[in-house]
Amino acid sequence: MYLATVQEKIHPEDWQRAMEAALGGVRFNVECRLFRPTGEVRIAHFEGDVKKDASGKPYRMFGTIQDITDRKRAEQRLRESEAYLAEAQRLSQTGSWAWNPATGDIRYWSEMCYCVLGFDPAGPLPRFEEFAHRVHPDDQAVLRERFDKAIRDKADFELDYRVVHPEKGIRDIHVVGHAVLDGSGNLDEFVGTVIDVTERKCAEEALQKSQLYLSEGQRLAHMGSWAFNPSGVFEYWSQELFEIFGLDPQKGAPTLEQYLATVHAQDRDFMAKTIKRMHAERSGCDVKKRIVRPDGEQRYIRYVGIPVVEGEVLKGFLGTAIDITEQELLTQELELQRAYLAQAQKLTHTSSWAWRLADRKTVHLSEEFYRIYGFDPAEGAPTWQQYLERVHPEDRLKWTDTIERAIVEKADYDQEYRILTPNGKVKWIHSVGHPVVSNTGDLEQFVGSLTDITEHKSAEQEREKLRQLEADLAHIDRVSTLGEMAASLAHEIKQPIAAAITSANTCIEWLAHEPPNLDRARAAAARIDKYGNRAAQIIDRIRSFYKKSPPQRELVDVNGIIREMLTLLKGEADRFSVAMRTDLSAKLPKIMVDRVQMQQVFMNLMLNAIEAMEHTGGELAVKSELQDGQLQFSVSDTGMGLPMEKMDQIFSAFFTTKPHGSGMGLAISRSIVESHGGQLWASANSGGGATFHFTLQIQVPESSPLVV
Repeated sequence: MYLATVQEKIHPEDWQRAMEAALGGVRFNVECRLFRPTGEVRIAHFEGDVKKDASGKPYRMFGTIQDITDRKRAEQRLRESEAYLAEAQRLSQTGSWAWNPATGDIRYWSEMCYCVLGFDPAGPLPRFEEFAHRVHPDDQAVLRERFDKAIRDKADFELDYRVVHPEKGIRDIHVVGHAVLDGSGNLDEFVGTVIDVTERKCAEEALQKSQLYLSEGQRLAHMGSWAFNPSGVFEYWSQELFEIFGLDPQKGAPTLEQYLATVHAQDRDFMAKTIKRMHAERSGCDVKKRIVRPDGEQRYIRYVGIPVVEGEVLKGFLGTAIDITEQELLTQELELQRAYLAQAQKLTHTSSWAWRLADRKTVHLSEEFYRIYGFDPAEGAPTWQQYLERVHPEDRLKWTDTIERAIVEKADYDQEYRILTPNGKVKWIHSVGHPVVSNTGDLEQFVGSLTDITEHKSAEQEREKLRQLEADLAHIDRVSTLGEMAASLAHEIKQPIAAAITSANTCIEWLAHEPPNLDRARAAAARIDKYGNRAAQIIDRIRSFYKKSPPQRELVDVNGIIREMLTLLKGEADRFSVAMRTDLSAKLPKIMVDRVQMQQVFMNLMLNAIEAMEHTGGELAVKSELQDGQLQFSVSDTGMGLPMEKMDQIFSAFFTTKPHGSGMGLAISRSIVESHGGQLWASANSGGGATFHFTLQIQVPESSPLVV
């Protein structure tokens, strides 16, 4: 065969390489592609030698040729398979391995084993202990126990565990091992795979959570799901739907007739027509109806459904059924409460409102607002300017300042002002506003209420007039009492004045001696000062008792008031041979009271006691004590006592047992005590006479009105 003929058979891309190998002067070994007569390309392996003459010139070539096409193609398929396997392992995060349990050596690790378990692929095969150390501490014992069992049983194994990857942190690994036995049945090695299933685990957990959340969500929301085909057969009913309808899941989904039988009789025709319309129009539904459970309980159900259409073909319907019984009952209750609220606002002349800060636009006004302000609800909510124009001109500036200050301070506001209705009527309004602030601290709205307090204002003005009349009446009673005591008071004042005059004369005499007796003169002068101050104190007490001034509370020692009144009434008591005795608690705290009013109470009670003994004489006893967290006082006498049949009348205005009494003293005294948060009552003494008791709170109300 000629060389040219050989060249024709060898692939042109391989000819040069083949000739260089053959003529290289050494034994050659080369692979080339050949063309067969059929045009098929085969791969041949040439191996041979070249004979040379003495001059080194080649003169003969001999060797062997072998068709290695099938082997080459098998090798190619193997390489491709290995590449595919490597890529598949990379994509699936799967590595392959071989392990000798007898020595503990790892015989083989694929590249993905290094990556999955966090070892350097460029490094040597890790030892088994290095691998075990990388396993999560909580899983190491379980892993070793499973390996030991597989070794004992010479059996395959499968296990999930975690590794602590140096870069990726904790990863979930799934390992599968296969036991390889030798011809004698002895365990030779384990081969298997490791797979990073972290993402799958997370996905499974997320799916389980999602399914749990869906199931739990349906249970909590009392919502079930369903599906039925165009033939009207329910293909699916969720577990919660059986719970809602009270049906047995073991019996399967109901038929359409059974389902309609659960619908309330008054809603059944409507539901049947709805289902018919859904089929005819291929449309969905969103309806509310009632069902009657097997136990007779009635429930409200909201049905939402949509059609499933593929092209022009109706595949069926699917949707949800929600138990809205509680919401429906709450809605009915809310509507009822709204009606009650509207009626209550109408009765109390109170309305609710809300306005937006950005544009001062009203976002809510109750019906009562329109009635109070005289706006027409049919014309919609009034503008801010219309609202402002209804405010009385004299109150408009104060009204605006209050609101603007509340806006700046983001604070509540509370104000009273007047409005002018279209018919010219003036109304008093009490308005309370509260700011609504966003999560970022921005002021968004004000909400509040306003009340028509016109009648309250009128009543308050009348009460003020009444209080003034009561104060005048109390003053008249005090003046009258002082008039009745004029003789006694004159006597009380004359005593210290007479004593002062006597001391003055004595002082003059001691100064007239030769030489003057200054020590005795000083003593006489001191007595003048003492008696003068005593007379001044009596006059001051009379003046404070007599003066007309508005009630004014201060911190007072009530025992001190008792002593003042005893001093003031001493002359009156002596005139009627009445002895005065006290039993005053030293532990009595000071309290906030009106001093003049307290003087009047003690004056009335003590004077009544003295007058009850004016023909017989006797003893006046005054006691103070702290009892049950409040102050208690009593004024007792040993006189004729009180008529039992008239015990309830003695505190009535204009009732009196005295020939010339006004009948106002006890009524005023009770009113004063009650205005200080206490009580006043009377009782008969077992040995004769009467006792008047009254209490005062330690924390006394500061604005209780005096009512006679």
